[in-house]
Amino acid sequence: MEGFEVNKRDNDNVAILNLKGYLDAHTAPDLESAFQQLIDTKSYNIVVNFADLSYISSAGLGVFMGFIEDIRKNGGDIKLSSMKPKIYRVFDLLGFPTLYDILDEEEKAVAKFKDAGEQS
Repeated sequence: MEGFEVNKRDNDNVAILNLKGYLDAHTAPDLESAFQQLIDTKSYNIVVNFADLSYISSAGLGVFMGFIEDIRKNGGDIKLSSMKPKIYRVFDLLGFPTLYDILDEEEKAVAKFKDAGEQS
């Protein structure tokens, strides 16, 4: 079975989480921990890059639903980027595109935060 990694980096006031590998019930706590660390440090502008993610289960999807309310309540958002078609289909099937900005490139997701910041 493939492993799972979450790597965090920053782009100005946007935290970027790069996901790699297999996100399922066994590895979802790693992603939960990464989101909780961002909330604890008041980093509410988050882009999740899926370029290296090969699989996501319902448990992985649940992590996003578990944190979005807290993040938006604090003026932030989670934007999703760089999904492979099979990963996007899972999100699309469950209606995520109506709840989240899903962009084809990380740079576009980061730019959405910067554009919103300039308008406020």
